[in-house]
Amino acid sequence: MPETAHERAHRTGHRTGAPVPTATYRLQLSADFTFADAAARLDYFEALGVSHLYLSPVLTAAPGSTHYYDVVDHSRIDDALGGLDGLRDLSWRAGERGIGLVADVVPNHMAVPTPAYHNRALWSVLEHGTDSDYAHWFDVDWTSGEPVLMPVLGQRIGTVLSNGELTVDRMVVPGHEDRGEVPVLRYYEHVFPVREGTENLPLASLVEEQHYRLAYWRVANEELNYRRFFDVGSLVAVRVEDPDVFDATHRLIVDLIKDGTIHGLRIDHPDGLADPEGYIARLADATDGAWIVVEKILEDEERLPTTWKASGTTGYDASWRVGALLRDPSGSSPLAGTLHRVAGDAMGELPGMIDAAKREIVKDSLSSEVHRLATIAHHVCTTDVRLRDHTWRALYDCLRTLLVTFDRYRAYVVAGEPPKPTSLEVIDHAAERARTMLDPERHETLDVVVDLLKGAEVGSAGRTNDARRSELITRFQQACGAVMAKGVEDTAYYRWTHLLPLCEVGSPAGRFAMPPAAFHAWAHEQQQTYPHAMTCLSTHDTKRSEDVRARLGVLSEAADDWDALVARLQSATAEMRPVELDGRMENLWWQTLVGTADEHGLMEWERLEGYLTKAMREAKTHTTWTSVNEQYELQVLWFAQATHADPAVREEVLAWNRATAEGVRSAVLSQKLIQLTIPGIPDVYQGTELLAPSLVDPDNRRAVDFDARAETLARMAGRAKPRTLDEEKMRVTHEALRLRRLHPGAFIGPSAGYHPLASSSGHAVVFARTDGDEPIVVTVATRVALELERLGGWAEHTVQLPDGEWHDTIGRRTFAGGPVPIADLLRSHPVALLERA
Repeated sequence: MPETAHERAHRTGHRTGAPVPTATYRLQLSADFTFADAAARLDYFEALGVSHLYLSPVLTAAPGSTHYYDVVDHSRIDDALGGLDGLRDLSWRAGERGIGLVADVVPNHMAVPTPAYHNRALWSVLEHGTDSDYAHWFDVDWTSGEPVLMPVLGQRIGTVLSNGELTVDRMVVPGHEDRGEVPVLRYYEHVFPVREGTENLPLASLVEEQHYRLAYWRVANEELNYRRFFDVGSLVAVRVEDPDVFDATHRLIVDLIKDGTIHGLRIDHPDGLADPEGYIARLADATDGAWIVVEKILEDEERLPTTWKASGTTGYDASWRVGALLRDPSGSSPLAGTLHRVAGDAMGELPGMIDAAKREIVKDSLSSEVHRLATIAHHVCTTDVRLRDHTWRALYDCLRTLLVTFDRYRAYVVAGEPPKPTSLEVIDHAAERARTMLDPERHETLDVVVDLLKGAEVGSAGRTNDARRSELITRFQQACGAVMAKGVEDTAYYRWTHLLPLCEVGSPAGRFAMPPAAFHAWAHEQQQTYPHAMTCLSTHDTKRSEDVRARLGVLSEAADDWDALVARLQSATAEMRPVELDGRMENLWWQTLVGTADEHGLMEWERLEGYLTKAMREAKTHTTWTSVNEQYELQVLWFAQATHADPAVREEVLAWNRATAEGVRSAVLSQKLIQLTIPGIPDVYQGTELLAPSLVDPDNRRAVDFDARAETLARMAGRAKPRTLDEEKMRVTHEALRLRRLHPGAFIGPSAGYHPLASSSGHAVVFARTDGDEPIVVTVATRVALELERLGGWAEHTVQLPDGEWHDTIGRRTFAGGPVPIADLLRSHPVALLERA
């Protein structure tokens, strides 16, 4: 029997009666946009129709933070944002308008700030080592007996000492004023504590005697002895699996949930935690079943485990499917031809490219993580006579290869608990691939490693719950996510340029398109399992905003024409092309140039320059963040800037966007309407209710012109006819949000339903949102509009509307139920949003 709403609520940990948003609006808070600034815009948010403001992290972050994911104090709301009083004031004023707050929570890591004293817990560890009350807070390898590595030096320690760059000083440390002046060790802007009793030692001896080891920054990748966020040394992992650490780091957030200041939580990067499912369960219990969604990256057809006490993911699984639904599958092969001609890459090379990128990551930036895994495994083996002939090097080779062959963020094996069949299947699949890559002499060691990672009996009996075996299971799971994120999304996806929207966060780059039937099947499953999951199109992490992806998605509908355009652009700029420019970067550049422009103009060069610099360094082919190839970067940027300014190039780009404008219009509006009306809680990323072309952060955190949006909304909420695509997008957004608030039973209620409706054309995406068996709202969207145009339009195609009378809130016309000509229904817009009259 289908799961009842009550059973679903119990499974997801959501308390009956606890607030569930109808729609959220993401705000990127900063010193330049505070709680007070958000409060000043509440009239606009209310008029737009969202039920909750979804706030970026609010806890005290490192000084000067622009994103607030670098938390330094879990007990305080950041003063730069307005502090606790400012947050409560925003909550109170928003509540008067029927708007709640959702907060972004960062449980996995804290900042290693400069100076270090801004993080009091970390300062204590640096000062007292294992004697610190906070020593168990951070995921430090204390078993090695080594001090905590602080890789902050610009040169090797010997050179730094010789140059006199380290000095002992005295100061009143902020946060420790009661201690008066104390000795500290200074290195430019860095300040570190001095271990008691060592302040009078010669400098070199003093440095050696600390509970931390100052080191050259390049040492980190190979010798770092604390787990970090991916490969970011300035973010140290926190052990929230320890109950007292969880309590201390979540007390304020939980109190804010319980007193109603905040209604729900978005959890950042749960895959970095020791036990994501256990963490979510503890948080659900602590918050009495608040609405919780998790930033879980699901690979391809992977599903969120139904045992998690969460309402669902933050929506990347929805985002890529909406994009794939609207792409023309016939465009894949011609675009592959362009890819091969320009970049030299063939379609079959993507899996190998991903493997190669992951191999580079485990060899370089995550080398210390793999080394630690091998050391743990070696300890397990050397302390068991039946396993002691498996060498450190053999274990290292097997673990490193498994990290490459793992095809998802983790398998969810929890130490001490019987693994689920799906977890075992994931490990076995990775092991099968690893076996083909390893020397046969390593296969026996691989079998041992696989059994250890499963928590199975291997070696001497009765040791499955050994602490080091448990640590190996946990740390391998945590390393998998880091390798996936850095190897796939932050490396391979900057190299693969078949079609840039394929290379998004959580998107399987090998899945070019999705037929409507498959999309409807997924949406129906979401309605049954996670109806209150979040859906999204743009986030603070997307590499390109929804409007850039929509514009580039249209390339699939005119792939041959695109290839001809690229050939003309190459010909027109042949004399500008430097020898250093590789085909992958050129292919990325042409798509980026077109995707960020429109029929009226190009994106500003300064924004494109920042993106290209990041793209080159993330690709790690010719230049990286840690080994900058200035000659290569200058040549690529010179070519891009010259072509950006070239009149012939500009005219070609503008002409392309004029020719494809109707396809872009359809894609922009269709993806927005579909996202806002499919199962789930839609998030509108700040500013995207109008056209908002943006690129990867920090470009997507630029200030939003709310005055322009309020003016547009006022026009579209009235009887004015949309004059521009901006205004059309605002109307679509506003009407969808309005209907969600007006008819919660059809969208978030216990009897809400999703039902595809019959259409005689594959170019139409049609579905109803129901309350019980009664259709309340119907969505009609156009897919692959340029092909439809070539075929002569909708002709005699019809859509079957449910019985009754239906009012199109976008086109402002009314239709009777039954078969309706699509050409009539979509006469003025490529989408329709029908409400039962």
